[in-house]
Amino acid sequence: MTSISLTDSAADLTPIRSTERIQALDVVRGVALIGIFLMNVEYFNRPLNDFNGLPESLTGANWLAGWFIFNFVQGKFWTMFSLLFGMGFAVMLTRAERADRNFIRPYLRRIAALAVFGAFHHIFIWGGDILFSYAVGATGLLIILYGNWKYIAAAMVGLIGLSFIEVLEPLRGVAASLALMSVSALFLRGEWKMNFLGRRIPVFSAVFLVLGSLLAIAALALWLLPSAPKDPKIPVTVMSVVFFAIGLLSAKFHDPVESRTRRLGVALYLFPFLMMTTFGTIQYLNPKLPPPGYTAAMAETRLAELLKEDAAKKAGHKPAVKAESKAKQSEVEKYAEGQARNARGEKREAEAIAKETRIETTGTYFEAVKLRASEFAERAPGEAGFAFVLCGMFLLGSWFVRSGVMENTSAHLPLFRKLAIYGIPIGVGLGLLAGLIADSRTPGLENDPFQIAMGLRMIGNLPACLGYVGLMVLMLHSNSVLSNIKVFAPLGRMALTNYLTASIVGTLYFYGYGSGHWGMGRASQVLFVAVVISLQLVFSHWWLARFRYGPMEWLWRAITYWQVPPLRLEQPSLYNGGHERA
Repeated sequence: MTSISLTDSAADLTPIRSTERIQALDVVRGVALIGIFLMNVEYFNRPLNDFNGLPESLTGANWLAGWFIFNFVQGKFWTMFSLLFGMGFAVMLTRAERADRNFIRPYLRRIAALAVFGAFHHIFIWGGDILFSYAVGATGLLIILYGNWKYIAAAMVGLIGLSFIEVLEPLRGVAASLALMSVSALFLRGEWKMNFLGRRIPVFSAVFLVLGSLLAIAALALWLLPSAPKDPKIPVTVMSVVFFAIGLLSAKFHDPVESRTRRLGVALYLFPFLMMTTFGTIQYLNPKLPPPGYTAAMAETRLAELLKEDAAKKAGHKPAVKAESKAKQSEVEKYAEGQARNARGEKREAEAIAKETRIETTGTYFEAVKLRASEFAERAPGEAGFAFVLCGMFLLGSWFVRSGVMENTSAHLPLFRKLAIYGIPIGVGLGLLAGLIADSRTPGLENDPFQIAMGLRMIGNLPACLGYVGLMVLMLHSNSVLSNIKVFAPLGRMALTNYLTASIVGTLYFYGYGSGHWGMGRASQVLFVAVVISLQLVFSHWWLARFRYGPMEWLWRAITYWQVPPLRLEQPSLYNGGHERA
C-alpha cells in the first residue's frame, strides 16, 4: 500500500495548477460530506433528542464502529464543513472585489435561500438539519465584519423589549448572541485605544480588564462576608479570571491587523467549550450536597407542583401554583427546587425521546412533519447561540482564503504538513482522553464527568479538523496513489444536493413511513453509508460530465445572483476536475 510521509519535502510533491485550486476545496468538501453522513446515520436510527454520548448497550462490531466514529469522526467534520463554508464566503467576496461588483446584496439572498432550504429540510425531511444554523451563522458573520454599531444597538434594544412578551422570551438569547457578536466586531474592527495603567491598549481589552476587576472585587466580598450567598462564589471568581485573561490576551494579540480574523475565529470557537470544561470540572469536584433537613419527598412535592404549572400553561391557563421567590427560599427549599427542576427536565427528555421513537418507527409521515415543525419553531431562536460558535469557524475559513493559503496551496505545504503532524494527534488525543473520563451521560448523577469529557472533545475537534484538512491537501499534492483523493471532488461540488439526498434516502429507508429499517446496528450503518456514498459519487461524476452545477447548487446560484445560469454543458464529456466552474 502506497503511503505519504508527512515529512517529505515540498519538492517531492507535485504542485496543483492554479486552475485546480477550487478542486482542492471540493475534495475536502466531498470527504467532509462522508464524515457528516457517518455521524448523521446514527440519528436516522436513534432519536435526535437522545444525545447522551456513546450508547452503553453496544457490543462487538457495533461497539467498534460506534467507538471509531465517536472518536475519529463525530464533531470533526461539521467543523470542517463550517470551515469550508467560511472559505466559500471568502472566495465569493474575493471574486466580487476583483470584478468590482456588489457583494452584500447577493450574499444576503444566498443566506435567505439557505435558511429556506434548511427550514424545508428540517420540517419535511429530517430534524438534524444544519443548513438553517449556517444561515444564522452567516448572518452573524456579516454583523461581525460589516455591522453598523447604531443598528446593532437598536436591534438589541428592540429584541430585549420584545422578549418581555411571554411567548417571545427566547429573543433574550438572540439579543445576548448579538451582543457577543458586536463585542467580537469591536476586537476585529475597533482601532480605538486608551491609556490603562500607563499602557496604550485597545478599548476592547480595557473593557474586559475593568469588568474583570469589578468581578474580582465582587468575588472577594462573596468569600469574606459571612452573610453572602454561597452559590455565586466560585462562578464569579472564575469569570473574573476569564475576563482578566481575555483583556490581557486581546491586548497582546490585537495586532497585526491581518492576524485578527484567524485569532478571533479560534477564540470564538474555543471559548464556549473551555467554559464547558471549566464549569464541568467545578461541578464534578464540588457537587451540591443535600443540606441538613432535606428529604426526597420535598423534591417530589415541588416536582408535582411544577408539572401542574406545565399542564396549566399547556391548557392556556395561568399556573395555579407559583414558586416562592429564591430570595425568600431557605437552603433546603432551594436545593429541593433544583432537584425538582432537574427531575422535570429528565422527564421531559424521556417523553420527547419516547414520542420521537414512536413516530419514527410506527408513525405516519404527517405525524413526523408535525413533530419536526413544532421542534423547529422551538429551536430556531436558540440557533443564535450556536451561530456564535459557527462564526468562529467561518472566520477561520475566511482567513485561509483571504491570506492566500487556499488560493495557492502548493506554496503553503509546510503549513498543511504542520497542521497534519500536530493537529491530528492533539485533536484525536483530546477525544481519547475524554473517553477515559466518560463516553456517555449518566442521568441524575450530580457530579457526572460527561460535561468535562464533551468539553474536551469539542476543543479537540478544532485541531483534528485542521489536521484532517492538512492531510487531504498533502494527499492531493502527492505523486503517489493517494493523489486519487481528487475522485471525491464531484461529491464536494454537489455537496448541497448530496447532503439533502442523503437525508431523503436515510429517512425513507429507516423510518416507519418508509421501509422501516429503524434501529440498524452501527456496523451495518457504516456499510449503508458506503453504499449510498458510492452511488452518490458515481452519480456526481455522471452529472458533472453533462452539467455545470448540481441541481440544488444551480438553484442556489440562481437565487444568489438573481439570474438563471446556464446548466447544461455545451459538449458533454468525462468529468474534468472542476474546470467548468464559473
